[in-house]
Amino acid sequence: MNAFHFTRKTVLRAAAPAFALLLAACAGNPVPPAYVSDTRTQASATPVPSVPADQATFAFEPFTGAPGNIADALSRQIGAEARNQNLRLVRRVGAPATYRINGYLSASGDQSQTTLFYVFDVVDAGGNRLTRIVGQESAPGSSGDPWSGIDDEALNRAARRSIAELAAWLRR
Repeated sequence: MNAFHFTRKTVLRAAAPAFALLLAACAGNPVPPAYVSDTRTQASATPVPSVPADQATFAFEPFTGAPGNIADALSRQIGAEARNQNLRLVRRVGAPATYRINGYLSASGDQSQTTLFYVFDVVDAGGNRLTRIVGQESAPGSSGDPWSGIDDEALNRAARRSIAELAAWLRR
């Protein structure tokens, strides 16, 4: 009997964090890795917001990687959650905003579980990344296209967590 028996589910669960990091690394404007001896925390390395929280505006750019129906549903969830957190979103394409947010989405899974991976880069007017929000949410499984397994609950959790992290960064 083989002591190392791996199921597809086990392999996918083990690969999910690596995939999220790979997705994050592929995003534009990468930050060079810190030296091993660098003891700064991520919070201290992240630039502070340039304007007071009550004056900041955010423009979400179209999401990369997701089909239109998923991107539209997540946009609605993010809008609702931003209102709950008193964050001001700019809804017109190309309208001036204090910060722009580039979103990258991916989905992976099988019949038993699907995982939504998301990365949101907050950039200033010059395109410099100020902070990055990375996460993943589980959803029911699907056969074939993993996007078909991403449900409203997973999108809602992604929106809540992302906006909560954005608000925490803005108000620090």
